[in-house]
Amino acid sequence: MVSFRRYVALGDSFTEGVGDHDATLPNGVRGWADRVAAVLASRAPDFEYANLAIRGRKLRPILAEQLEPALAMEPDLVTLYAGANDVMRPRIDVDGLVADYDAAVARLVASGARVVLFTAYDPGSHPIFGALRGRFAIYNELVREVAERHATALVDFWRLRDYRDDRMWDDDRMHMSSAGHQRMAMAVLDTLGIEHGLQMLPFAERVALSNLTWARTHAAPWIKRRLTGTSSGDSLDPRWPTLAPVTAGES
Repeated sequence: MVSFRRYVALGDSFTEGVGDHDATLPNGVRGWADRVAAVLASRAPDFEYANLAIRGRKLRPILAEQLEPALAMEPDLVTLYAGANDVMRPRIDVDGLVADYDAAVARLVASGARVVLFTAYDPGSHPIFGALRGRFAIYNELVREVAERHATALVDFWRLRDYRDDRMWDDDRMHMSSAGHQRMAMAVLDTLGIEHGLQMLPFAERVALSNLTWARTHAAPWIKRRLTGTSSGDSLDPRWPTLAPVTAGES
């Protein structure tokens, strides 16, 4: 049976858990990585977990801030999602970014850890990011090449068509809802070959926002942060900065 003892999650809001609201947890979110960790903890009594992801981080800051601390923990499992925040910027050197990403993945693999990578989602129907679909597709193909080169596991988010359902996304239409995070946890565990009892969560009832309300409430603040060079994660610390035990269980 596949099992892991030390799991470290790296990345941005996707891995931090934004959209999966839980006021009782650090930064007010739970997320797919916490859900994966709970399942893994049920299979290893000495299991420990750290999550260094912070919302808004671009690829190079993720590597600069999170890679060395992660390696120092000597994990046997690492998940890394990075690059989507770069792809959404007006200008991007995608080849240069992926070259840095490739070098970081090489170091993680060389450490002996099992590494899980992700493509970015398909933004084709998104009211703002749909125009960047071609750029996302190029980035994803390069990520697939990195995964093949280093023989890592890959969760191909682009091909998970469940996420075409708007209810898999939070009200901001940028981050996964609790149901979306649960589905991603299932995808990660399935990719690793870990048996689990996770099932799709019922969709939360909510009032659909009009495009105008959404633009004013969510899109405008996001655009303002891009223009001012600020991030929603500037004042935040990692949710689980060091390895610690996890309450085992599946939900």
